[in-house]
Amino acid sequence: MDPPSQWCHNRRCRAYGRISEGHIVIHSQKERRYRCKRCGRTFSETTDTVLYRIHKPKWLVVAVVTLLAHGCPVQAIVAAFELDERTVARWQRESGAQCKRVHEHLIEAGRVALLQVQADELRIKGVGALYWLASALEVKSRLWLGGSISEHRDRELIRTLLIRVKACGPIEYILLVTDGLASYASQALHVFRKPLRTGKVGRPRLVLPATVMIEKVKKRYQRRRVVEVIRRVVVGCEAEVISRVIGTQRSIRALINTAYIERLNATFRARLAPLVRRTRAGARKQATLEAGVWLVGGCYNFVWAHCTLGEGRTPAMAAEMTDHRWSTEELLRYPVPPAELPKWRGRKPRWLLEAERAA
Repeated sequence: MDPPSQWCHNRRCRAYGRISEGHIVIHSQKERRYRCKRCGRTFSETTDTVLYRIHKPKWLVVAVVTLLAHGCPVQAIVAAFELDERTVARWQRESGAQCKRVHEHLIEAGRVALLQVQADELRIKGVGALYWLASALEVKSRLWLGGSISEHRDRELIRTLLIRVKACGPIEYILLVTDGLASYASQALHVFRKPLRTGKVGRPRLVLPATVMIEKVKKRYQRRRVVEVIRRVVVGCEAEVISRVIGTQRSIRALINTAYIERLNATFRARLAPLVRRTRAGARKQATLEAGVWLVGGCYNFVWAHCTLGEGRTPAMAAEMTDHRWSTEELLRYPVPPAELPKWRGRKPRWLLEAERAA
């Protein structure tokens, strides 16, 4: 048990959502419960996680979520474990929401070194609908930076993805490599802009940092085969782009390409049944598809080892987000504090003033 990583779950307590301030202590080792010294309330280790108040064995929930993350259809899990289909769907939905919270708390905290980022889209055929999944990958650490799903392949889809990329880390020295879709370059010029402070009165002008580089890789097909690859530098110097590609791909013969994000798209298609081109387990709702994508993305970053990063190393370890390889159970019960704390009126207590002063 780790009290510093826990936080009070009582919304009426001043310590709600605050971690590593010494107000959480162990209440029961046997029952794995904590106690808040400010309000006196006790809470379980699994509060606000997927494993909270489950009526099935914990090993069964972990096993089902592991199978879902590896592409096993819901119908097969229902037949194997004799579960209700709604129960499996609820576990998948809650696991996807948990992985999304972990992603936003750790990866979108602005600590990822964005050197070369590749972005691409996937066409997904659902039941009576068509969806598009846009994803981004940091090449050096192989870290999945998030994705967005929409029914249309338009600028709003790309803009949502680039906003997530911007939240992952500083974009002053980013190299964005995309396919021939024009929305990437146009939206990147808007999203990656920063205010230019001149000391004058009024709203500062938004400008693109001089070190940002954008590259397009467009493929020309004939009879479903690639016959020509056209590479064009949209923003930046070509020599700097080639130098960055060689440094991040760790090869002197490296070429500007989108091979890494395309390989990740293949991983998503193999691990998520609705993404298969000719599948019998198509997604009926966009929310179900989003839950599956976040579950696979969370396991890819924290649970699954990547062979190109070394023995037993995950993309989160390569990006210095964690120091060990997580298990599926650890991912499902990781405590994520709330993104926004409630506003309180009145005078602050002494312990809160001391904690803010120490911070």
